[in-house]
Amino acid sequence: MFSQCFSATRLGARLARRVVVKRLEEWGTGPGTRVVEAAGVIVGELAANAVTHGRVPGRDFEVRLALVAGTVRIEVSDTRSERWLPAPGTVTVPSALAERGRGLVLVEALADRWTVVERVPVGKTVRVELDLHGAL
Repeated sequence: MFSQCFSATRLGARLARRVVVKRLEEWGTGPGTRVVEAAGVIVGELAANAVTHGRVPGRDFEVRLALVAGTVRIEVSDTRSERWLPAPGTVTVPSALAERGRGLVLVEALADRWTVVERVPVGKTVRVELDLHGAL
C-alpha cells in the first residue's frame, strides 16, 4: 500500500499522477501497460477534480494506492464533503461544445469499478478499481 498527501494545486495534481505511475511500475507493471496508462489518466482527472472542486484552503488532498486480490485500488480523497458527485453508471457525457465535465466520463470508461464514499473525519473519497488481468 502507498499513501501520500499532495498540495491542492495544479502542480500537486500533476505530481500525484506521476507518483502513481512510477509506483505501479516499481510494483511490477511495465511502462505503457493498460493498467498503468488507465491509472495515470484516472489519478490525473480525480486529482484535478480534488484541486478544482474539492479544495479547502490550507488542506491537501490524499492519494492511496494498493494491490488488493488481483486489483489495483486507487483512492483520491479531498476534504470537501458537500460537493456532490454522480453515482457510477449515471455520469452523463457533456455536449460537444462544453469546456469541462469529461473527467468522470473518462473515469467511468477506464475503471472496472468505482464509487464515492464518505471520508472520515471529513470529506469524500473516490475509489477506483482496475483489474490486473495478468499485468503484474
